[in-house]
Amino acid sequence: MGKELRIISIARTDEEAAIRAVPVFTSGVQAGFPSPADDYIEGQLDLNQLMVKHPAATFFVRVEGDSMRDAGIQSGDILVVDRSLEVANGKIVIAVVDGEFTVKRYFKDASGIYLFPENPDYPKMKIEKSSDFQIWGIVSYVIHKC
Repeated sequence: MGKELRIISIARTDEEAAIRAVPVFTSGVQAGFPSPADDYIEGQLDLNQLMVKHPAATFFVRVEGDSMRDAGIQSGDILVVDRSLEVANGKIVIAVVDGEFTVKRYFKDASGIYLFPENPDYPKMKIEKSSDFQIWGIVSYVIHKC
């Protein structure tokens, strides 16, 4: 079994950050030789504008472990976490359970609240009524280095 996914650092977004736009191409990207279509630029894209909808409530979280690998979250990835979003079934959340941060998929039904890993090597977590439990934020984007 690998390592349970855990948070290794948290950073706030910079609400005063300057816009750093990069070109966006309308044509598909060639994997081989350059295409003459590369001359057609759709416009500019700022990753902060794309990924940070609520700057005062958004954090970047670096994770380590493999319990969410089948959701495309790998050790070392940075998660964009929005604390202003409402939790809903199926969302990937940052939760605090008995003082420990965890990243899992959230489900609630008549029998209770469950946090599911996205790796069959790990068990689901049923949140007991006696647990100190809080949804810290909703994962809105995953930044993954290729």
